[in-house]
Amino acid sequence: MSNQEAGRRHRAAPVHTDPEEVPVLTALSALADPVRIQLVRELAGSAEWSRSCGSFDVPVGKAALSHHFSVLRAAGLVEQRDEGPKRVNRLRREEFDARFPGLLDLALRPDGVDGVD
Repeated sequence: MSNQEAGRRHRAAPVHTDPEEVPVLTALSALADPVRIQLVRELAGSAEWSRSCGSFDVPVGKAALSHHFSVLRAAGLVEQRDEGPKRVNRLRREEFDARFPGLLDLALRPDGVDGVD
């Protein structure tokens, strides 16, 4: 394998948590952060697998954005996959709603958990 090929495989595949294994406090904590709720809201308004991580306009750097996506994956809210050089996302709405009925709808309301009107 050449150095160039090795450079393309520098990141591990994301680990996803099944929403059935998520405690309610983990879900609430994931949805309580303003950056994460913005990510969830933008994903809710986008087609599945259409948003790469870099396509979100959030006021954090790449490392912090990666952390926020990790928290969302651990809470069972987001699934990610690599497509070439991009990591694309989908909101796991159906699975999350089955575990926590109504919670995501509440978080997605304009006056939801972050208090933005």
